[in-house]
Amino acid sequence: MMAGRGKDSPSAGGPARHIPVMLSEVLAALNPTSGETIIDGTFGAGGYSKAILDAADCKITAIDRDPDAVAAGRALADQFPERLTLVVGRYSDMDAIAESQGHVTVDGVVLDLGVSSMQVDQAERGFSFSHDGPLDMRMGKEGPSASDIVNELSESELAGIIAVLGEERRARAIARAIVAVRSERPIARTSELADIVASVLGRRWDESKHPATRTFQALRLYLNEELDELAEGLSAAERVLRAGGRLVVVTFHSLEDRIAKRFFASRSLPGPRGSRHLPEQMGEAPPSFRLLNRRALHPLTEEIRLNPRARSASLRAGERTEAPPHPLDLAALGVPRVGR
Repeated sequence: MMAGRGKDSPSAGGPARHIPVMLSEVLAALNPTSGETIIDGTFGAGGYSKAILDAADCKITAIDRDPDAVAAGRALADQFPERLTLVVGRYSDMDAIAESQGHVTVDGVVLDLGVSSMQVDQAERGFSFSHDGPLDMRMGKEGPSASDIVNELSESELAGIIAVLGEERRARAIARAIVAVRSERPIARTSELADIVASVLGRRWDESKHPATRTFQALRLYLNEELDELAEGLSAAERVLRAGGRLVVVTFHSLEDRIAKRFFASRSLPGPRGSRHLPEQMGEAPPSFRLLNRRALHPLTEEIRLNPRARSASLRAGERTEAPPHPLDLAALGVPRVGR
């Protein structure tokens, strides 16, 4: 997120302070109290975790798939001995991780989505086109890199990824240009890919954004399976939260927010347990969440002035009821299926 993790899209580029986004709104929604156990599913630079630990005498299990983030968080853990536990992992596994820490249920979950400013600002991680580096983008530092994707997928697959996950209108032209360049040489650097996209879009883009913003977002989301992770993470939070526990989610673009919105909407009102995607499951599913804000909250103008990376943030939150968790339906939540 931009909030504890100082999140921004990979296009943000320049060095930035790790300023938690919508911190006061997050704390108000989460409402931590002494004796509680809370999961920070996206630890990043630790901004949310520190603020929560300062606000109440509670315990936090902090999860991040980036081993560098967990290593950097050791100093914070030393400040809060026996109160902050750091785990390398995916927040979609938070219920299993909580159980491994001796917690059958927890009192709160906070998720701050996207790429952290720490990752953006490190050129060698390959998330930013403003810092030339290897075309990597792997949050967990394992598996195929963005360079592998760009150089190996077909033109149609690349166009689909860029169109759907980047919401880029000229995805086909960009994919065509990528294939033309890679036929002569492998595309290995962030600056190379950024230049290819810029050559296609020319002066058609909004001057406040780099033309490669949407393409970089698409590749990052695809490579790290971030939208699947979000849907599965929301479901894991639903399973692990006790009745009265709170889930707070901060998103930074429309694809993430759509999934969070549909998740809370589908679980805050009674309705068919099955959707058209699960016709065999009939009957009424009692609501598993009570909405804490009927519409998404957004940063105040003053916060955006002080921290421009907060400008696209949206906050949604809900309080767990006693009802059993609903089945996870990726299609109903609007998780795109592209390139796989």
